[in-house]
Amino acid sequence: MTGKFQVFSLNGDAAIDPSIASRLQTSISPHEQREFEDGEFKIRPLVSVRGADVFVLDSLAATPDASPSDKLVRLAFFVGALKDASAASVTAVVPYLAFARKDRRTKARDPLGTRYVAQLLESVGLDRIAVLDVHNLAAYQNAFRIPAEHLEARLLIARAIAPLVGDREVAVVSPDAGGAKRAEAFRLTLARTLGRPVSNAQRGSDVTTTLAPRRRMAAASRRTCQSPLSSSRKSAMRGSPSLGASAEACVDDLWSKFASVE
Repeated sequence: MTGKFQVFSLNGDAAIDPSIASRLQTSISPHEQREFEDGEFKIRPLVSVRGADVFVLDSLAATPDASPSDKLVRLAFFVGALKDASAASVTAVVPYLAFARKDRRTKARDPLGTRYVAQLLESVGLDRIAVLDVHNLAAYQNAFRIPAEHLEARLLIARAIAPLVGDREVAVVSPDAGGAKRAEAFRLTLARTLGRPVSNAQRGSDVTTTLAPRRRMAAASRRTCQSPLSSSRKSAMRGSPSLGASAEACVDDLWSKFASVE
């Protein structure tokens, strides 16, 4: 760090930018974004950045006037322009990192979006990146060769939610299996902030872990009832005269568990 720094905001957020500038006791440096009739653009800093440590604020989340792809290209061009203008270092502060969800191959010849984004930004000279609550922390850290910082907002969110919740019961639920660990971490943080137990929506009572992963449930089903059942097979088995009472109870229990997972 040189001791001389500048901050640019490519999104131009009128609500957040003044707060950031005030906290840093500086101002947001001006830049130009010029659109051309053919859809191309030009982006450049309007002040000298020679020898300065530059921080670029730019969320890559989609907006009505720009897609994640548009924002990513603009960020890459701006970083390149800063390095060409002799900036000592460039750090991108990216609250939402686009294309981070595709971090592994689930089908043959799948792309690895996280790695490609990292290679693009590194190729134009980015020195450091900081993101907020990235989709897959391990994949993010492994994709970048430059220092990659990861920040978490769950404590700030918990503090914001606590006054809204009051004394009412509250539960935390993950929208999918991939977010279960983050949901559990947030549940524990919210419980500490509120000073009382917080439930997860799957079980409806205070627990220390989220619902068991599917592979554990599948293993339990094989030990107990051979295998999980489809709804049609369950109905057929329930109507079978050869199905004992204990086996029928087992089918009902396992089916209710699998239905809650789905």
